[in-house]
Amino acid sequence: MRVSAIIPVKSFAIAKSRLGLPPDKTAALCKMMLDELLDTVCASPAIDDTVVVTRDAQAAGAARKRGAYVVEDQGEGVNRAVAIADAHLASDPPDSSVIFPQDIPFMKTQDVDFMMRHAGPPPCAIVVPSRRFDGTNALYRSPSCLMETHYDEDSYKIHLTRPERRGAPRWSLCGGS
Repeated sequence: MRVSAIIPVKSFAIAKSRLGLPPDKTAALCKMMLDELLDTVCASPAIDDTVVVTRDAQAAGAARKRGAYVVEDQGEGVNRAVAIADAHLASDPPDSSVIFPQDIPFMKTQDVDFMMRHAGPPPCAIVVPSRRFDGTNALYRSPSCLMETHYDEDSYKIHLTRPERRGAPRWSLCGGS
């Protein structure tokens, strides 16, 4: 079974604006988190290929350095970036895909492998919630076209209900932190 990872990446200059950091510090933080995420995802034996959707040159360079495919977007938001990745993968569709936001610190390959071990046969979805259960830290879709994403809109609850509408079982995996 072929699994593609999708990582939508905002321009480092505009990401994490709510932190109130100077632009150079924000960019450095975003680059560090993306580097860590790419190292983890690209090293996971459960992931066959990685697609990074971005218009940020630094992010694209970091992705290419690790063998990821880079698809350019126009900065229209995370949901549009995932749709662009889905379209890119449509010519040779994977059996499933897993979406990771660019800012998941401390994720390990064991976390990715743990999630993949819980994947059932298609159709299936796994939703990993944010700490406050209002966002989605990872979204597994099998098949990859199972559902559109709905980030920035209380995504965890929305992502939990969408698969059932298509007759797909879905699971929520919660970490210990």
